[in-house]
Amino acid sequence: MAKQVRPDNADHAELASALAEVQQATETLAALDAARQLRELVERTERELVRTARDEGVSWTRLGELYGLTKQGAQQRFRAKTPSTPKT
Repeated sequence: MAKQVRPDNADHAELASALAEVQQATETLAALDAARQLRELVERTERELVRTARDEGVSWTRLGELYGLTKQGAQQRFRAKTPSTPKT
């Protein structure tokens, strides 16, 4: 049985807080800064999940399919930022 992978409670709270800041901002630049911070958090979470998937044996080919990319496209998008064991 595969384990469920979710951001931990700290990540969840951080994401929820960042989203709330975007929604509650009253000035454009404040909203933009909050959106930037939210994007960075989401990207970090995505990289961690890709790393976990690779550690679990998910191939670059399968990750590419998920993102509508080739195997090489997925590697280019994530490999430099995501150290993992080599899989095909």
